[in-house]
Formats: sequence, C-alpha cells, structure tokens
Amino acid sequence: MGLRGLRLFLTFTVVLAFAGSIGGVYSYNRSPMRKALVARHLDEKDGIDEYAPQQVHISTVGQDKMRISWITQASTEPIVLFTETAGLYQNASLGTSSSYKYMTYKSDNIHEAVIGPLKPDTVYFYVCGRNSSKVYTLRTPPAQLPIRFAVVGDLGQTNWTNSTLQHISQSNYDMLLLPGDLAYADFLQYLWDSFGKLVEPLASKRPWMVTQGNHEIEKFPLLHKEKFTAYNARWRMPFEESGSNSNLYYSFNVAGVHVIMLGSYTDFDNTSAQYQWLQADLGKINRKLTPWIVAVVHAPWYNSNFAHIEEKEEVDMKESMEDLLYKARVDVVFAGHVDAYERFTRVYKDNPDICAPVYINVGTGGGNSEGLSSTFQEPQPGTSVFREASFGHGEFAVVNSTHAHWTWRRNDDDQAIVRDMVWLISRSSDSSCSTQV
Repeated sequence: MGLRGLRLFLTFTVVLAFAGSIGGVYSYNRSPMRKALVARHLDEKDGIDEYAPQQVHISTVGQDKMRISWITQASTEPIVLFTETAGLYQNASLGTSSSYKYMTYKSDNIHEAVIGPLKPDTVYFYVCGRNSSKVYTLRTPPAQLPIRFAVVGDLGQTNWTNSTLQHISQSNYDMLLLPGDLAYADFLQYLWDSFGKLVEPLASKRPWMVTQGNHEIEKFPLLHKEKFTAYNARWRMPFEESGSNSNLYYSFNVAGVHVIMLGSYTDFDNTSAQYQWLQADLGKINRKLTPWIVAVVHAPWYNSNFAHIEEKEEVDMKESMEDLLYKARVDVVFAGHVDAYERFTRVYKDNPDICAPVYINVGTGGGNSEGLSSTFQEPQPGTSVFREASFGHGEFAVVNSTHAHWTWRRNDDDQAIVRDMVWLISRSSDSSCSTQV
C-alpha cells in the first residue's frame, strides 16, 4: 500500500469509527441563498498588463503531460516555461492560440500549451508567456495509488461557490472532477471570463477534468446555431488521446483509475459516435493496471429529487448506456444537474445489484442562483441511501486496488461539515462480479 496509502487508510478508519454510519435524509435550518459573484473585466485603463496571463487552468494529457490554458488581452506568443526549480526555466513548450465569436462578443486570446514529460507527484513552477513575471505552481498526480479526487458539479459564481472552493483548497486533492455546469454563463460571455478568474487559484495548481452540462449548450435560435462554442474553446480536454472525436466525451487513466467523462447533451443512442466510442473504450480497459473505473455525467440516471426528474437526457441515456457500464463493472458514477446531494446503493435497472455502480449526485457546488433543489420524492426509494438539499463538495480517495473512501461535506455557515461517508470495494476485486465486456 505504501506509507501515503497507509496514512490515508488509518485516517479514514478513525474518522469512520467516530462518525458511525450515516444514512437517510436530513433537514436543517439552511442559510439563505447568497448573491452572485461577478469579476469585473479589467483592462489597461485599470493598470492591467494586456500581455499578462489570466484565467489559468490545467488539465492532464496522457500519463506525463499537462495542458496549460490561459488568456491574454493582447496577442502574444503561446509559450510556457517550466521547471522543478523556481527561476531556472530550462524547459519550454510552444502551443497554439485561438479566439471565438459569440454574437456580438469576441473573446480575448485563448492560449494552450502541453508541457512534459513530467514526473509524477512533483511540484513544478511555470510561467505563461516569455515575458510574464507571474510564476505559477502545479503538482502532478501520483503515478500509483493512492489518489484523492475532489468531486463537485454545478459550480457557477455565487458566494456559496466561493465557500465550496475554499473547502476544496483545504482538502489536499490531486485532481478535480467536475460533472458539468461550470460558469452558468447562459449566453453572457463575460461570465466565462469571470468564472475563469474565480477558479484560477485552484485550477492553476491541480488538473481540473470537466464535462459539459446544460448551461454550456448556449445555442441561440437564429443568432448562434453552434452548441458549446465557449466551452470547447476555453476548456479543451484530452479527447483525442482516448480515441474520441469530440471534446464532449473522453477518458483517461490516472494512477490506478480509469475515468470516463460522458456527454449528456450530445448523441448517445446505440448508433451514435459516443456510444460506439464508449463501447470500444470500455473494451480496452486493463483492470490489472486500472482496477477502478469511474464515470462522470451531468444529468443523473438515478434521482429521487423532483428537480430535473425524468428528463430525456437522464431516461434515454440511462436506457442506452446503463448496460455498457454494468457489464464493464464500473465502480462509481458521479453526476450533477440536481442542486442537491444524493447517494444510491449499487443499482442496475432500478434494483439493488452488488455488481453495479454506486450512483452519486453531487451538483452541489453553489452555482444555482435560484437556490437548492429542496424537494425530494416520498417515500424515499429503497435504492437511495442518503440525500440532502445542501451545497457542498465530495472527496473520493482511492486508497489501493480494492478500497476507496467517499466523503461528502456540506457548506454550513462556511464550515465543511461531513454529512455522508462510505467505504467502497472495487468491482474488479470481487470474484462474483467478473467483467462481461
């Protein structure tokens, strides 16, 4: 297991022993909805260097590379200098630049460069642009287990979002998984810029791996016919490396985990490119190398909240793809969309099944300015283990090839309060659940 894994295992065991089993549904006196946060656009009149990097975020590319993305107001060389020793920038990677138009809006210059090869679990210093004075740091994920994921969807830009980000920053995570609804821009492109500034302190230090939600569609009748224009331009993920033809769905390996990011708002029936890609991707997985499989999707396939119930993206996608995930013995499926937390038991076709994934809805980042999805169906379904209408975030710590620990913390008066936790055993280690792909 290693020293790091042993420390994680002992820590979680002690916490679990004191916390006991947590289940059911709870209510409490929730704090009121908080106001939106919008960072004003600054330019040279505000003393801003038009060549200075803004909205920096990183994502993993393969086993030993990172994509650095940033924006400048003026056109400049898309180069990243990086090193393990601050000030000695002996490594450089030249990338590409682009921009996009959305009705009357034209983005600033969007740059990206892939750096590497990088050592695992190592801190690097990097500079975006040859003449920039601002130094960023990142830490690469480990090459082997254990690994810790922060998991949260529906971030948006409210004071609850800010609280969630503060709690995540204290969790010592290795990578963040975001199941859709990033900026809640909804056609207002300056909100994408504002969101980029809001998340930069975290997203520039650890890889953020995202998929799209309904708030990223931004197709406007007659005036803008293309979907996901801003999302695809600003948040490029490593889809080509996994054999995907779309930035809306892809997969990657990290440590001992195979992560699949699915697209709720692109075609998913059994004749679609996404379905064919997913089927092929699942067939390539080597459970000896990646004993854990995690899937991430925006619209939840299991949901007992009245919000977003029985939507096409949920019902039809589940009908189309649930068999693929079940036969491949996927361990966990994370979803967003519903602004409330809910964890289901291992379930397949609406019935408990020890070989099925655990479904967890964590659209609780704080982005919904209309408030929480506070009404659940009664009685609570037997497959629903815990549910609560609160904002917060999750932590998924994969300790070794057989055991992982899930924790969900709500935001309560700006404190990260543990409300749900569970140990999970990988389906690849259960001899009664042999892979059927």
